[in-house]
Amino acid sequence: MNKLLFSILIFPLIICVPIISTADDLQDGIEALNKGDYKTALDKLTLLAKQGNPKAQDNLGNMNYEGKGVEQNDKEALKWYLLAAKQGNINSQYSLGYMHEYGQGTVEDYKEALKWYSLAAKQDHADAQYNLGTMYEDGSGVSQNYKEARKWYLQSAKQGNSNAQNKLGEIYLYGLGVNQDYKEAIKWFTLAAKQSNDSAQNNLAVMYDNGEGVSQSYKEAIKWYLLAANQGNSSAQYNLGIMYSQGIGVSQNNKEALKWYLLAAKQDSLRAQNKLGVMYHIKMNDLKEAIKWYSLAAEQGYAISQYNLGVMYEKGNGVSSDIIEAFKFYSIASANGYKDANTYKNKLEKKMTNSQLERAKALIRKWVNEHKK
Repeated sequence: MNKLLFSILIFPLIICVPIISTADDLQDGIEALNKGDYKTALDKLTLLAKQGNPKAQDNLGNMNYEGKGVEQNDKEALKWYLLAAKQGNINSQYSLGYMHEYGQGTVEDYKEALKWYSLAAKQDHADAQYNLGTMYEDGSGVSQNYKEARKWYLQSAKQGNSNAQNKLGEIYLYGLGVNQDYKEAIKWFTLAAKQSNDSAQNNLAVMYDNGEGVSQSYKEAIKWYLLAANQGNSSAQYNLGIMYSQGIGVSQNNKEALKWYLLAAKQDSLRAQNKLGVMYHIKMNDLKEAIKWYSLAAEQGYAISQYNLGVMYEKGNGVSSDIIEAFKFYSIASANGYKDANTYKNKLEKKMTNSQLERAKALIRKWVNEHKK
């Protein structure tokens, strides 16, 4: 019997299997990102993110938000954060809260910010807890509630968040939703100040300066003011200006006072700009420089500087004497709540003719229209 021989051709079996990235790929991508190897990071994290890995999505969101390895793109960042946040990634939930609070890549939406901050805060994200506290304190997207604010600040503060510690200090300092308690305020300010939180350092200095909750100590006050001021805190710089100007806790030194006032003034501290005006006016008799600083603060609505300009114009100090300009600035300062200005305005009004008053009122209207916020 003839046997039929079958010739069987065996071909390699090629099975197309999608490439699945591993935990090692995620770690490699994150390490590349931390080392600044953005191309490798982008390649690895994008592949993982598209496969639904929430950590990769979060990191890819960060790369787009910060413009690392890609062109900075808030909308693209928001897209990846949203994908990760929906899977419970707390960092992305926090980032979404922040972007909605400040309108980055989307419209400003406090309620949406509150939603995402709450989700992250309930999973012990310290920064989310802090930001949630500020929203309750400020009444942003929710009814103002100091008790709720304190709750979230406390949870964040216990995790070492220095901003939350400073806020708790302020809650107790001003008695917001709690009994005023200087010692409790000192406790929280100190914890934050020791972490180099400049706002807390300034607040702690003020309490030593005033002897609130602690024995008054100008030496301690100067120490904490300096630490905060050297970090660029404009309030501490202003306060140091006062200490040197008046010789409180230090030898009186106009040069040092000017230095600190100037640093604060350059950060748009209106009271520092006014103090510079006062120093140049009273202590240094440089009336041109005094006018410059009074005007700068007055233009930004600082009532005391507006009053001071009124004085300069009435007396002809650094400018030609002009009762119309003087009346204008007294009136504007009075309208902004500076009571002494009203007294001087009324005295000047009795000396003015009807035409002078009409001219002054026209100038006031012009000023107000030009300086509407």
